[in-house]
This record gives sequence, C-alpha cells and structure tokens, in this order.
Amino acid sequence: MNINDKHIKEQLQNEIERYKSSQIPDDLEMKIRRTFKVNRRKKSLQRVVATAAAVMLLLLGSANINESFAIAISEIPVLGNIVKVLNFRFETIDNENIHVNVETPVITGLDNEVLENSLNAKYYEENKALYDDFIANMGEVEAVGGHMGFDSGYEVKTDTDEILSIGRYYVNTVGSSSTTFSFDTIDKIEGIMITLPSLFKDQTYVETISKYLVEKMEADMKADSDKIYWVGEDDIEAFKQINEDQNFYITAEGKLIISFDKYEIAPGYMGTLEFEIPTEIISDLLVSDKYIH
Repeated sequence: MNINDKHIKEQLQNEIERYKSSQIPDDLEMKIRRTFKVNRRKKSLQRVVATAAAVMLLLLGSANINESFAIAISEIPVLGNIVKVLNFRFETIDNENIHVNVETPVITGLDNEVLENSLNAKYYEENKALYDDFIANMGEVEAVGGHMGFDSGYEVKTDTDEILSIGRYYVNTVGSSSTTFSFDTIDKIEGIMITLPSLFKDQTYVETISKYLVEKMEADMKADSDKIYWVGEDDIEAFKQINEDQNFYITAEGKLIISFDKYEIAPGYMGTLEFEIPTEIISDLLVSDKYIH
C-alpha cells in the first residue's frame, strides 16, 4: 500500500469515528425525523454519516492499491434526504493526447442493504473495467501521437421521498464521440428496483409506446427541418419499436421518460434523446398509478 492510499484511508477512518462520537441534541434529531418522515425507518443521523464514510473506505480498500485513486464526496449527508448519492472518482488524466475522467455513483442509506451493495459493486466494477482497459491501451495511442479519451459519470435524474433515478453515461472519444446511457430507478421505500416491464400488465406497452414515438418523431421532423430521426422506410436501420427493457426513468412528477443513446435512432449530431410518454396513452396498461400518473 502506498503512502497516499494509507493516508486517505486513515482520514476516512478518523471521520467515521468523529461522527460516531458526536452528540446530536434530542430536539434536533426530532426535527430531522419529522422532516425526513422516517418513523418506519428508525435510522439515526449518525448511522447514515458513518455508513457513507464506510462505503468510501470499503471501495478504496477493494481497489487496486498499486494505483492512485482520488476520492471526491459530493456532499456529506447531514441535512438532506436519507438516501444519498456520493461520488467515487478514479484518477483523472488530462494531457495533450489523452483525457480520462471517471466518476462513479455510490448510493447510501437504502433500507435494502443487499440491493444497495449490489448496485454499488456493479457501478464500481463496471467503471473499473472500463478504466483498466483504457489504461492498458493508452500507451499505443500515445506512441503514435493519437488522441483518445473517455468520460464516465452520472446524473441524478429524480430524487424524491419515494423514487431515485440515476443515469450513468459513457462517452468514448476516438476522432468522433459516442455516448451511451444506463438507467436505474429505485423505490426507496420498498427497497426494490423498478424495471420497465414491471410497470405494465403485459408486453403490449412495447407496441403502444413505439407507435407514439414514431408519430412523435415524424411530427417533429415536419415541424423542424433540422431534426432527423431514422423512422423512414428507406432508412437502413429504421426505428420500429423499443426494447422490452428500453432505457427509461421516472420524473419527480410521475412521468415516464424513454431514452435513446447517441446514434441509436438518429444521426450523431442529435445526441442522446429523451421522450416523455403521455400518461393517458399508457394508463390502461399500467399495473397501478403508484409510479406513473
């Protein structure tokens, strides 16, 4: 273990102990509990803070200690929603030929610790694999004076008392760039993952949503000549329908958003694309109006 890694771990351990030993006034904790509406959760503020620091310590401990990692915590979860998303960052590289920036979400505070741990492990391992693969091939590009890079990060799309939707993105740059997204939507209260099929009674949602999207794209192209979607009969890879597990998230207002990666249904200059699905066209297909309304 190098000195920097040891120093960071010692700092994080000190933070855990400091928060464990701090005294929270009774009246303040009552106010916090009322604000969070956590009568059923029975979680103390100190446990949340300690858990956040412990997760970061665990991630650092599981990393390759021969590499140098930088850890950036977006905010300490003291006064905010109990479920928080922190930030674990791999070492950034930014020079004349090479650019690498990898930020990984770390979820803390879920009642379902198995789900929380599995998601955090998935996020970390996927980004580490991308990072390690890039580093392994970086030397060849630098040797010939080439340019390459990638950015991996995340956006918290929705964060309410009930719903957490996280979109993770990967931008690969070799000459031009490509962007892919992956979304996870979580019911905080029940501690479960929400999938697109789980929202509907059966698979008829695929046809209904797809029909709406094709009509929407065609209307948008007629209204704006700068917009192009691959929905025409002459298009080589014309969009026909969404996948059963198409990328999606749920907004704070309870609206379903369907997402497409760059180049998936349109030329690259259109970027990544999102469409809000009118609730009235899918209301009869939904299992309930718990999430979509």
